[in-house]
Amino acid sequence: MNEALLRSLTPGVLAVLVRRGADFAAAEDAVQDALLEAVRVWPDDPPRDAKGWLVTVAWRKFLDATRSETARRRREDRVDEEPAPGPASAVDDTLQLYFLCAHPSLTPSSAVALTLRAVGGLSTRQIAGAYLVPEATMAQRISRAKRTVSGIRFDKPGDVSTVLRVLYLVFNEGYSGDVDLAAEAIRLTRQLAAEIDHPEVAGLLALMLLHHARRAARTAPDGSLVPLAQQDRGKWDTQAIAEGVGILQRALARDRLAEFQAQAAIAALHADAPTAEETDWVQIVEWYDELADLTDNPVVRLNRAVAVGEADGPRAGLAALAEVDDSLPRHTAVAAYLHERDGDLETAARLYAEAAHKASNLPERDHLTRQAARLNALRSR
Repeated sequence: MNEALLRSLTPGVLAVLVRRGADFAAAEDAVQDALLEAVRVWPDDPPRDAKGWLVTVAWRKFLDATRSETARRRREDRVDEEPAPGPASAVDDTLQLYFLCAHPSLTPSSAVALTLRAVGGLSTRQIAGAYLVPEATMAQRISRAKRTVSGIRFDKPGDVSTVLRVLYLVFNEGYSGDVDLAAEAIRLTRQLAAEIDHPEVAGLLALMLLHHARRAARTAPDGSLVPLAQQDRGKWDTQAIAEGVGILQRALARDRLAEFQAQAAIAALHADAPTAEETDWVQIVEWYDELADLTDNPVVRLNRAVAVGEADGPRAGLAALAEVDDSLPRHTAVAAYLHERDGDLETAARLYAEAAHKASNLPERDHLTRQAARLNALRSR
């Protein structure tokens, strides 16, 4: 069973059901039932038209559910409306579905959570991690969003900023290696950039390209994480970097600075440095200051502390870190790094071990554990 194929087809199938009049919650349930049926049937009897098969089965599942809750006359009307099996349109509905999920009746945060769950294929745990909230809290938020849009006809698309937020979070999940969605997020952002002239769309596309350009160097052959300073820059995709920098420069020239452009500027400074030692950390701190003014994101202040530590020394970095909420993910890992830079190996080793215990994924946990072990070995000599 090709799970990647099923995942790629899901948004388009969901969009077809919504266009045919199914409310969002019922359509999502019907598509999930159709996917389960595909897992059962396709290994022995693969369809010639996978999307058409899923649309037909999902629509039937939706009708079956509707029949159980409506009067006999309404059930018969629905049966008459059932489309005959056949090839489905090859049009890519994914981006349209992103906009429809960003419905005006939802708050931006609820629209993002719903889209990530229903269209992006992310788990509630992954979405909660992206928002820095407990999984139970995010589950309630998604449930409320589904109830809000239940019965609403999706004919009023949401705003661009909400869709950009969704695409960015989908890309981050793909880039982390937990779910391979990064290329899909780039594809959709390219499509959006071709359709609308918006500097933040360009900023997001530039940011994605610059981060994705380093992907081949982010892990060692054994799957372990390679920190930015230790990456083989010869493995970076120079074509993607050049494209990202060009897109960013054109966006910045319009003098409408916003969050994604500022983040892309930081990524471009990293990409432009021939070696880690030649990184322009002073300018990176300045861009983090700009980003902090544009957002109220604590992760920005956390990353700024690292940059300050590189530009002005580890003690300046620790002073900046002291102003950041210590409950943030990676706060302990940053503290460990800055203490190591300051020569306090005992504290750094303890903090690396503590950070490993808090890590949300196995590669990060293994990396932090190795850092603790490395420092403990140095101290024992």
